[in-house]
Amino acid sequence: MSRPRIPIGGYGEIAFIQRAKGKVEARTRFRDWDGQTRLVQATASSRPAAEVELKRRLAERNAFQPVDTTLTPDSPFPALVEYWLADLDLENRIAPATRFNYERDMNRLVLPAFRGYALREIGVARCDALLKELGKQSYARSKRAKTVLRLAFGLAVRHEVIHRNPIDGVARLHKPKRTPTALTATEVNAIRVVIKAWELSRGTSGPNPDGQLGQIVEVMLGTSARIGEVLAIRRRDLDLTTTPATLRICGTVISERGVGTYRQEHPKTDRSNRVIALPSFTAEALRRRLAIMADHSLDALVFRSREGTPLTTANVRRQLRKVLGDAGIEGVSPHMFRRTVATVISEQASLNLASELLGHTDPKVTIEHCIRRNEQVNPLTAELLDQAFARTDDE
Repeated sequence: MSRPRIPIGGYGEIAFIQRAKGKVEARTRFRDWDGQTRLVQATASSRPAAEVELKRRLAERNAFQPVDTTLTPDSPFPALVEYWLADLDLENRIAPATRFNYERDMNRLVLPAFRGYALREIGVARCDALLKELGKQSYARSKRAKTVLRLAFGLAVRHEVIHRNPIDGVARLHKPKRTPTALTATEVNAIRVVIKAWELSRGTSGPNPDGQLGQIVEVMLGTSARIGEVLAIRRRDLDLTTTPATLRICGTVISERGVGTYRQEHPKTDRSNRVIALPSFTAEALRRRLAIMADHSLDALVFRSREGTPLTTANVRRQLRKVLGDAGIEGVSPHMFRRTVATVISEQASLNLASELLGHTDPKVTIEHCIRRNEQVNPLTAELLDQAFARTDDE
């Protein structure tokens, strides 16, 4: 009967050999992560000491495997989470912010419920129940949990730890109907007035307003750019000498835990890379900004802190909310300017042009997330029906 093969990461029987000067050598065959079996040895002054040293070397060798290959259906769910996160790092294909969000969502939404289960114990029913429970709190929480569960279990299936992905069988999530909101021209001008008044004020404490908030709003209104894209604009991305002036969107500002805030060299998607013709009000706001910038290098950020560092999207949102809230204007976020621009372009021109301006890959995304529904039906219908069914004088 043949001897059973050593499993990956395992070792065979330990043998001992007496060496010169009273030394003892312990040796065994270890099966590495690549499937090859290799001899591992350790020498010490006694048999027990040699065995301890050999096992230390075996543990060290196993720890340096590229990925953990010891998962089984009986492994605890947290072991799969570690395995999955290590695989994400090994592939290095997603943005750091996305990697951070995945780990956060797994830790906050999934692990509290599944920490005590083995992989074989987590089936469709448990996953379905968890997602429905999270759905009671919000659709977004349920969706994020489903995303990370699908990715983690998908890896387990590909690496033949489990036979199928339980997320494939869960009930479909139902997103609540929500009509995108947009600002009217009157509301936009009211916001401009409030920000202008705040920028002209002189507070009793803290630094005085530097005019950037109003200019950021003008850029969002003239481009539909996301707040991170606006904060990533460099001097080199602008051409204010042409008619119309143009802006290249080719980056975004990211805040990453443990790293800080920095300019990422690409925006959200490939389609988000775009050159936009600027309306006159946006071009003028940018000219005023460039005129007072001390840093004339091409890579200088147009919007920056007093120390020259990138502004964070969170701080701009907070400042906008505070300034408008003090004036009684609630519920306005940077993204609302994006929806406002999309709505105007869609109504005045076409949905496809709005989608192109926003840098969306599909107009369906634009209409679902960014276009305020216009309830007014084209009045041409009245004219057409009059022509078809107008009453005659003798009726």
